[in-house]
Amino acid sequence: MSRLRRALLAAATLATFAGPARAQDLLRIGMESGPTSLDPHYASLITNIAFSRHVFQPLVQQDRRQALQPALATSWRAVDDLTWEFTLDPAARFHDGARVTADDVAFTLARAGDVPNSPSSFRVYTRPITAVETVDDRTIRIRTRVPTPLLPNYLCLVMIVSKQHGETATTADYNAGRAMIGTGPYRHVSWQPGSPLVMERNDAFAGPAPAFARVEFRPIANAGARTAALEAGDVDLIEIVPPDQMKKLSASARFATAESPSNRLLFLTLDSDREASPHVTARGGGPIANPLRDPRVRRALSMAINRDALVARVLQGQATAAGDLGPAGYFGTAPDLLPQPFDLDGAKKLLAEAGYSQGFALQVNGPNDRFVNDEQVVQAIAQMWTRLGLVATVETRPRGVWLAEAAQLKYSVNLAGFSPNPEVLGMLETQIHSWNPVLGLGTANRGRFSNTDIDGLIQKARQTMDDALRAELTRQASRAALRDQTALIPLYFQVNTWAMRRGLGYEARTDEMTLATSVSRAP
Repeated sequence: MSRLRRALLAAATLATFAGPARAQDLLRIGMESGPTSLDPHYASLITNIAFSRHVFQPLVQQDRRQALQPALATSWRAVDDLTWEFTLDPAARFHDGARVTADDVAFTLARAGDVPNSPSSFRVYTRPITAVETVDDRTIRIRTRVPTPLLPNYLCLVMIVSKQHGETATTADYNAGRAMIGTGPYRHVSWQPGSPLVMERNDAFAGPAPAFARVEFRPIANAGARTAALEAGDVDLIEIVPPDQMKKLSASARFATAESPSNRLLFLTLDSDREASPHVTARGGGPIANPLRDPRVRRALSMAINRDALVARVLQGQATAAGDLGPAGYFGTAPDLLPQPFDLDGAKKLLAEAGYSQGFALQVNGPNDRFVNDEQVVQAIAQMWTRLGLVATVETRPRGVWLAEAAQLKYSVNLAGFSPNPEVLGMLETQIHSWNPVLGLGTANRGRFSNTDIDGLIQKARQTMDDALRAELTRQASRAALRDQTALIPLYFQVNTWAMRRGLGYEARTDEMTLATSVSRAP
């Protein structure tokens, strides 16, 4: 046997043994989408935040049910109404070995709300902060201009970055990997938009070690394609499993599944502000004064939606009908805010009372690749409103276009989704309060609903440190917004789903995050 042939045979033998070993330490995750940026402060989107949590850490983090737990801070407390104190973990180190200091925290909190061209700013979480002070080597105090009871919750979403590496870094530097120096359980390896995001385990991480040494997040936008990739063995775990595929995979001995109730409310935004709305006309197509400004019309639209049918037929049971802004048991929910009963006759009477017995024409907008069966949901709602007597049409868009157009207020009625964090107050602040860029409130109020009395309740609640009183103020604001004004139309809460090859487990989360650190090897 020639020397060359012996060398090739030896190489092949080594590959045979090394390949499976490497494969056993590689986790391949099929994601609906990749991050829009690696800059942890570029966009306050749950998907971006989830990716960031692998390389970076916040001061405080949330567990699978969104209860607060230590991260870079081992403890925290309210010193007084305007001061929060955090104790830093002395073992926390950046990937370059540097300790996490108060200077890093102060730099981060100043940067997070001031990233150029951010499509969804973190400023709403950092705006109350006036100063970050060092008490000693391990203790920092964060001063706020007004009482801010939810500050620890806000800071769960703000990843701490290194001042040394981030002071001159731009979003482009993070995207290129040059500034990806965090404290998290994984180190950045590579990423290009539309391509897999690759990370390797940080063996110096102070917390629990992830089960896998290397992880690849592979963007697979189509839900059917994600399922096919899992079945073919091209990926080990997928997220956002379609209802029909979830049933099939759950029944298979080859796969395991995990699911959790979600805190994400799917709802309809209604243009209750403009005198003429872009996609609302008379039945014949002529101009008409915007009927969505009338609370009776908004309530009639809600009454004409059969939520039980949406859940059972369109979502195949993979949702829960909603009447409040948060799921049952969430802080600030009102037990009396039940899903609006389907009442077509009552809706017709209410519409006639408002002066629209002959109905009108409107277009229902929404995404076609953002939420489970989102386009089918929009179609079903349009059909229900047709039975109400409206001329209802549908137009859906890919998520990028849909997000941009919704932010530009191009829609009259729009299917949207939002997760409060982790109190109902988070929904009231962003979706219900009048649009107010100075206060950083109403930032996602796409219907521009506005009511000064409800605004007052929200502003009072967000500055109330007493939990019981804050919960009651929250309930009062929610009742006024939903029961009296129909500021938006709650539809349902999603069920979060994952599927994986047999031999793996996943700790299902209410916040929809798909984390490599939540994946375990089955015993």
